[in-house]
Amino acid sequence: MFWADRIADEFLASPRGKGKERLVLRDEKTMSGRVHVGSMRSVALHGALSEVLTERGVAHDFLYEVNDFDAFDSVPAYLDKEKFTPHLGKPLFAVPSPDDSAPNYAEYFAKEYCGVITASGFAPSFYRSSEKYRSGAYNDLIRTALMEAAKIREIYKRASGSDKSADWLPFQVICEKCGKLGTTKVSGFDGEKVTYECQERGVEWAQGCGNKGEASPFDGNGKLVWKVEWAAKFVLFNVDLEGAGKDHYTKGGARELANIICEEVFKHPHPFDVPHEFILVGGKKMSSSKGQGSSAAEVASLLPPYLFRYFLFYREINRTIDFVPDGDTIPVLFDAYDKAAESHWSGVEDDVTRIFRFAHIGKETPRRFLPRFSLVAFLVQMPHLDLLAEVEKMKGSPLTPEDRAETELRARYARLWLERYAPEDYRYELAKELPEAARNLSEGQKKAAKGILEYIEANPVLDGQLLHTALHELRKSLGLEAQEFFSAIYLSFLGKPSGPKAGWFLSVLDRGLLLSRLREASS
Repeated sequence: MFWADRIADEFLASPRGKGKERLVLRDEKTMSGRVHVGSMRSVALHGALSEVLTERGVAHDFLYEVNDFDAFDSVPAYLDKEKFTPHLGKPLFAVPSPDDSAPNYAEYFAKEYCGVITASGFAPSFYRSSEKYRSGAYNDLIRTALMEAAKIREIYKRASGSDKSADWLPFQVICEKCGKLGTTKVSGFDGEKVTYECQERGVEWAQGCGNKGEASPFDGNGKLVWKVEWAAKFVLFNVDLEGAGKDHYTKGGARELANIICEEVFKHPHPFDVPHEFILVGGKKMSSSKGQGSSAAEVASLLPPYLFRYFLFYREINRTIDFVPDGDTIPVLFDAYDKAAESHWSGVEDDVTRIFRFAHIGKETPRRFLPRFSLVAFLVQMPHLDLLAEVEKMKGSPLTPEDRAETELRARYARLWLERYAPEDYRYELAKELPEAARNLSEGQKKAAKGILEYIEANPVLDGQLLHTALHELRKSLGLEAQEFFSAIYLSFLGKPSGPKAGWFLSVLDRGLLLSRLREASS
């Protein structure tokens, strides 16, 4: 069963999933910098569940928070450190935008990321956390949290072993003098105002101004600390389902604390829990603020929209996805998609075809010829070849308009990948003369080159598949291992020991080049 269907079944059978006229799903992202592609795993989880609920006719809202109220706690590596360091500690909405295209720092990065979400076919209702605070929506929850601070301290101790001082309150106010949030410590609440100090050395990453004073905690003058705030969000939006990364679900972790605070302090049932795994890049989890990893926008730009969605859905939500843009992830992903497409068009009904349809948002996808991405990547590097003509040969019949559009689309993404990330194994350039690496072929490899030459001399018109079969028969007759035999071909024409499918590769080369090069290699 497709993981989104399974989770939807479990959710709808749970206390939070039944008995309400309209359900609420919620997700969020803090706009601390360019958002890495790993965050799209959470979007995919909630987006897929929203789409399943829509299919089933279940009324619901899918809310997405652009968190612009957290403190700016580090300058990303790709920004001017000198320019942005003075703003450390301020709420993200109060930090200037890197350029004039957005009103503030958070909106600058939100514009790009929200664009990726919508371009991927997801349709949440976006809102900003600062708007909710400023509107007074949190006021009652802030008051409750401040009045119940002793209870919250006890929960921290019980659930996670974290000791909070007797004057610790779960709130940070914006300093009235310097405008910083991350540097303030609130130590008292009289029911209307909090007492605070903007600590000069309260945190390592920002410097406060030393100001002391009193301020109202309401109407956007500050915010709850994040684990308490998470619980408050569950209540404010009456959230029925909200997943999170598995790191939040450790014993005594953020989600356990938020759930307990939600129920014991705010007297509200916590949402249905759905832990999910991460998208890694090159085996590493990424950080938006540290500038590590490929951003969501970068990865999305490397893949057609249908393939980006397929990438988000094709693996179980509780399994890691490792995206390696400079490896073979993209060719392998295209191959997996192509296999799923053929199953779908053949009428197969299984998890693979269910995910294929999800990749296309349930829209009908007419059958079209899907040239293998790795071969298209080779063809676009061969200026002497006509891409569409070669793909038509692969198909064995004239290309339809849909075939042409798909071929041209794959060619566009192949060129982009080759330009930015493709490993050396996928980069090909025909050698103008016999490469140095082919001047020391073994005797067996020279015999292979001679046998291939004789086949080509006897067949004026080459068919890639027939030549492929002939090559394997020749290899067996010569008693050569596959690696030794085929490397002779690639070394002779490309100067490297590997390349695209040999029979097809040789069939698309200029006949004069084929004959002259094989004669030289076999001598």
